[in-house]
Amino acid sequence: MIIIHAEMKVNREVEAEFLESVQELIASSRAEAGNVSYKLLKDTDQDDTYVMVEQWKDEEAVGAHNASSHFQAFVANAPKYLTAPLQVQALTGQPIRK
Repeated sequence: MIIIHAEMKVNREVEAEFLESVQELIASSRAEAGNVSYKLLKDTDQDDTYVMVEQWKDEEAVGAHNASSHFQAFVANAPKYLTAPLQVQALTGQPIRK
């Protein structure tokens, strides 16, 4: 499983527009083959910070997602919403069995 954390520092003046635009990305990404989970979380300590937490079946699913039109559209528009470069961390993981 691939886990991605994408941290975004959002300009407060366009936060509402950002939240509206990201809904298309979330809905379309959740519908993709190989998507396990796709959530946008707000940092409770840094009011301008959001983290997209993604889980994908494998690297092939991540590659298909990164090539998708909805992801490419979001990446192209992201600079108008963000005050700092996107910080992305990709990790591999396995569920812990009890």
